[in-house]
Amino acid sequence: QVQLVESGGGSVQAGGSLRLSCAASVGTFNTATLGWFRQAPGKEREFVAGISWSGTATFYSTSVKDRFTISKGRAENTVSLQMSGLEPAGAAVYYCAMSGAAVATLTREYDYWGQGTQVTVSS
Repeated sequence: QVQLVESGGGSVQAGGSLRLSCAASVGTFNTATLGWFRQAPGKEREFVAGISWSGTATFYSTSVKDRFTISKGRAENTVSLQMSGLEPAGAAVYYCAMSGAAVATLTREYDYWGQGTQVTVSS
């Protein structure tokens, strides 16, 4: 059973920064992607960033590229999302997810999801 637990959400003013973390209780995979998605009220869940299990490949949505950084954490099976330059449009529930695919950006490619952590951005 794969479990993903997010932490680090909160409130920040526009232009501020937050760091989200995700702890995955899984074994070791040769091929997998850990990703971050977000969902604002009334909108579809959208891909934000992803990282290969090895940590060697990262990819981002165009809306966050150059402002957000995804990385593998120091602790085994953890992944972080450093967010800077947050905008009110970035306010959403952020989800950590895991896919068995090597590179995955679509919601349907992810099999496991965390409960989400709220990020609020005030203008």
